[in-house]
Amino acid sequence: MTSSPPVAKYEVVIGLECHAQVNTRSKMFCRCSTDYSGGEPNTHVCPVCMGMPGVLPVINAQAVEFTIMTGLALNCEIPDRAKFDRKNYPYPDLMKGYQISEYDMPLCQNGYIDVEVDGRTSRIRINRVHLEEDTARLLHRSDQSGDYSLLDVNRAGMPLMEIVTEPDARSPQEAVAYLTKLHQILRYLGVSDADMEKGNFRCEPNLSLRPHGSDEYGSKVELKNLNSFRAALRGMEFEVERQGRILDEGGHVVSETRGWREETQETASQRSKEQAHDYRYFPEPDLPPIAVSHEYVETLRSALPELPDARRERFMTYYGLSAYEAAVLTESRAKADYFEAALAASDGADSRQASAKPISNWLLGDLSRLLNNAGLEIEAAPVRPEQLAELVSLIESAKISGTAGKQVLDAMFASGREPAEIVAEQGLGRIEDNSVVEAAITSVIAANEKAVADYHAGKTEAVKFLVGQVMKETRGRANAAEVQALLLSQLDGIGSP
Repeated sequence: MTSSPPVAKYEVVIGLECHAQVNTRSKMFCRCSTDYSGGEPNTHVCPVCMGMPGVLPVINAQAVEFTIMTGLALNCEIPDRAKFDRKNYPYPDLMKGYQISEYDMPLCQNGYIDVEVDGRTSRIRINRVHLEEDTARLLHRSDQSGDYSLLDVNRAGMPLMEIVTEPDARSPQEAVAYLTKLHQILRYLGVSDADMEKGNFRCEPNLSLRPHGSDEYGSKVELKNLNSFRAALRGMEFEVERQGRILDEGGHVVSETRGWREETQETASQRSKEQAHDYRYFPEPDLPPIAVSHEYVETLRSALPELPDARRERFMTYYGLSAYEAAVLTESRAKADYFEAALAASDGADSRQASAKPISNWLLGDLSRLLNNAGLEIEAAPVRPEQLAELVSLIESAKISGTAGKQVLDAMFASGREPAEIVAEQGLGRIEDNSVVEAAITSVIAANEKAVADYHAGKTEAVKFLVGQVMKETRGRANAAEVQALLLSQLDGIGSP
């Protein structure tokens, strides 16, 4: 007899802590460059980020601005005062033994994100968004002399936003929907690259189980080393199963930090879970409190870009796109910008609305295929938005066929040349002379006696086949509707064999 799955007996409770490196030119409290990717270890450092005695930190104003913008995009309240605190940190990746963070007076608090899973909308409340400095990076090595770790200080002092939710997610799928949406918003704002593989967007779910109907939380387990949404989903699903088995057997789940092991697809214990008092927070004596005026907040609010939800809704209501098309087009700000730039190249508002569907089809279809095959993002597309708009215009005005349009797009992607040039050079324009089309039809009829006989026997599929052969004969330059009309005229004229 098999036992019920954990989700049938227990309620899953998940809170999430996410860290996102902030896109600033210099570090959080010093002037060292944040552009250390690919550089030699310990070359983007100074006495401040190395924690030397007697140095004084200086607040990065751009990091504060980007953090407040993030809070506004996440529907947070922005208090009129915030302060930095010292968080005593007993690990070797911060040399000075503490981290400058925010404890009881964060820059942003009491926000939320609405997510949709399986057609159901849920609200994930955001407790806070605060600003701190990132740690150095430990590189673990093993050789004939034994196991050891090296310290790369380049990352130390990078401005880091921490976004902390309330324990509102009720499934791993709901938690990943939140992570995906948060990631999308950060990239829309341009405040973070949010690249999980590079470590500048990191998430740490806190997961527990409790019996359905219980108000008390279970023992919380924090997951680390999640470098993709897929790893986050699998790690949380594993924990649901693991904790469920422990509770079923009458055991007690230990509150601890566990790491995800990709190679074995399981979590493993790392250390016991710290509480806030373990860090012995106290106000940072070397930094003044931050005063945030209402006028400053409203200036930042007015500078926010149109966010994904609003843009998706506008694409559906104004341009008449489907929910799926609008969702894919707004996955990234760059893709949505490309789409609207292509529409802007169309003449007049009416033309833009009429062009929305075909431009969307070509962008999400053939252009995306070419980009995927080349391993390129939309920002690096060799085809400019106005070129795509011109290509769609040629097709919609029947100056070239859709088949020819694919050939033109391939050539544009390879060369970056204008569509009209390619059409003229390759002779892909529509055949205007009906006698040329009729000659092609005559040739196709003569070469396909069986299909002609099938047509006269009442098999309508034969017409589609013959039309396709004529389009092939004319290299896609004929008008398919005209081809069918002329073809039927010739077929009916010759009668049954």
